[in-house]
Amino acid sequence: MLVGQAEWSEFRRLGDVQLFHVDLTSDAKREARAFRMLDPQEQDRWHRFRYERPRRGFALVRAALRSILSDRLGCDASRLLLQATRHGKPFAQVGGIRAPVSFNVSHSGKHDLIAVVDEGMVGVDVEAPIMRPDIDGVATLVFGPNEQAELSAARGRNKTRLFYTLWTLKEALIKAIGTGFAMDTSQFEIPSVMRQGALRCRYRLPQTADICWRLENCGNDHLAAAVAYECGAKSDG
Repeated sequence: MLVGQAEWSEFRRLGDVQLFHVDLTSDAKREARAFRMLDPQEQDRWHRFRYERPRRGFALVRAALRSILSDRLGCDASRLLLQATRHGKPFAQVGGIRAPVSFNVSHSGKHDLIAVVDEGMVGVDVEAPIMRPDIDGVATLVFGPNEQAELSAARGRNKTRLFYTLWTLKEALIKAIGTGFAMDTSQFEIPSVMRQGALRCRYRLPQTADICWRLENCGNDHLAAAVAYECGAKSDG
């Protein structure tokens, strides 16, 4: 899709959350169009990237974000100021006022996902799954005891699939909250129903027990991906 000169496509709609995919493969013409959509500060930041891949990804994703958010907010993209909190959670301002929309971004390899919702917190994570020899070692650092046991018992592709399912769900949650890895992800576990293959569930994280989260495993055969978004502080699901 071509909107405001930034190419992106809707990946999936999950309730009130819209997910968009940005293709990060090399394309000089697309990158040039995207660069022209950046504001002066973003263009300056683009020039400071030392390597081509992160420079290209920055331009393509920022341009797509500007298109998506300006369309949703009904304003010109040039009025948007994109910023981030201390832990890196992004937010937008229009005319110096924080915009009434939540969004989150994740990229891996040639793929970027953007999650957008009008109300509540949202986090997204995407990973290009690869076989890796250090899965059990990483698990001891970021997963809880039940998750570690189930991962240790899994084999082959099932082990890789379970690892990335848990990883993306956990990262989507901590990105939604806005803490990033400042929160110890080994101190909470993904609900067993999702560890056993369910694609969605509601969940109350011990650290934010007053908030009901909707977890969605939205990956496919090529990508591991997950979204976490607020579904109401008083909803028990």
